Amino acid sequence: MSSARRAAVIVNPVKVEGDEFRRIVEVALSERGFGEPLWLETTEDDAGVTMARRAVEEQVDLVLVAGGDGTVRVVCAELARTAVPVAVLPGGTGNLLARNLGISLELEVALTELLDGSQQRIDSVLVKGDQLPEDRFVVMAGLGLDAAIIEDAPDDLKKRVGWAAYVVSTLKNLNHPFVRVEITVDDQPPVRRRARTVVIGNVGTLQANIPLLPDATPDDGTIDAVVLAPRRITHWPRLALGLVIRSWRERHVERFTGQRIQIRADRPVRRQLDGDAITSGANLVAEVDPSALVVRVP
Repeated sequence: MSSARRAAVIVNPVKVEGDEFRRIVEVALSERGFGEPLWLETTEDDAGVTMARRAVEEQVDLVLVAGGDGTVRVVCAELARTAVPVAVLPGGTGNLLARNLGISLELEVALTELLDGSQQRIDSVLVKGDQLPEDRFVVMAGLGLDAAIIEDAPDDLKKRVGWAAYVVSTLKNLNHPFVRVEITVDDQPPVRRRARTVVIGNVGTLQANIPLLPDATPDDGTIDAVVLAPRRITHWPRLALGLVIRSWRERHVERFTGQRIQIRADRPVRRQLDGDAITSGANLVAEVDPSALVVRVP
């Protein structure tokens, strides 16, 4: 008798309601011939590293991950280069990877889409910097204003109103100070800019379907960067239109594409990886690791 396929489910218990979630996932898995899943909960001290490693050791056929963008990032970082496929279930406020892979934000729909879907290889991005051990991200990393927005979005508001909490935080931070940055793409000469924020992305769409990096796709072997540099508060509405309307040439938005993108700021500023604030610093170096991660897609 052949043994049933086995899945591991890695859950951030802070972001995902327990029993009902568990029941829905177990039913969906058993309907498709999976055996009893391996349930692994993240902790305050471990956002998913040990759990993902255990899933790999147990040689599971599939890892389902549910939590915030941070949980998803950590699990995907561990699963990169292992060939173990990961299915991203909507669980947090942002759900940015799920959104960019076209996965439904309704749990039962997402399970059907992913378990009956197909596999795709996407890029993972290696990242390092000052005060930052080498890590990986799958969505976006940034410094300046976007990190301030993420750090200042109140958790209780995120629970109540979802991504709109980031809008509140954005309005509070519109006058975020400029930072002077030097951006180096691959072997090209560095360019210097005054920016409010610089974001490096593997995928391009933010909450509310705002195409921050419209040319970024997760499987193209490149990463993209965007520099937002409105001079005054009054430039923000134009800039927002420049993000939403592809054909709009907006001088306060500048984009770059390459395989390795380095940003050096003239002073330590706030930074973020996939929607989680990390230690402040002056450098971020991101390098694409092509096709490193196997994901389930609808």
